[in-house]
Amino acid sequence: MRTRVKICGITRRQDACAAAEAGADAIGLVFYPPSPRFVSVERALEVRDALPPFVQTVALFVNPDAAQVAQVIGRVRPAMLQFHGEEAPQFCAQFGVPWVKACRVRQGIDLLKYLRPFSAAAAWLLDSHVEEYGGAGESFDWSLVPAARDRPVILSGGLARDNVAEAIRRVRPWGVDVSSGVESAKGIKDAAKIAAFIAEVRNADV
Repeated sequence: MRTRVKICGITRRQDACAAAEAGADAIGLVFYPPSPRFVSVERALEVRDALPPFVQTVALFVNPDAAQVAQVIGRVRPAMLQFHGEEAPQFCAQFGVPWVKACRVRQGIDLLKYLRPFSAAAAWLLDSHVEEYGGAGESFDWSLVPAARDRPVILSGGLARDNVAEAIRRVRPWGVDVSSGVESAKGIKDAAKIAAFIAEVRNADV
């Protein structure tokens, strides 16, 4: 199986193009104002319009209100939504767009108990439990990921070129999601790091 790759926290057209040229399946656009990777709707449109065909856009939210999500859907038309906060299953499912629910993993959490109410999600994303809701470059203990899963799993949290192949071999996720691991500064991606990261993913798939 080919592991899918999402490059998250894209803020510039050239970074979106670099991700696409390196073989990314999707890019993430962050609509969470406290994040250093936050983009306005106008900037998101610029980034989206730079993408070639067949590269999906994913709109990421953290505890948004429905009006914010509806505005992004109406203008940006993302292929998928990603909910990274404490949103309820009914909230996530109301927009008529495929969605991913993130869980911030820490010792003591029962991942399946937390995620099973989100069984309508297209996938479950497992991220590190950090204060700023992702993008901190910290990994978590991959042994906490259950072998039996009801939905496809996307692995995130502290991934970079030097550990992503091991992560894939150990967890066997449907996809991986990276942000800070391919950056030169917060919100500024490095084309060489993106290419090296995706090359390592492909090596792990062999």
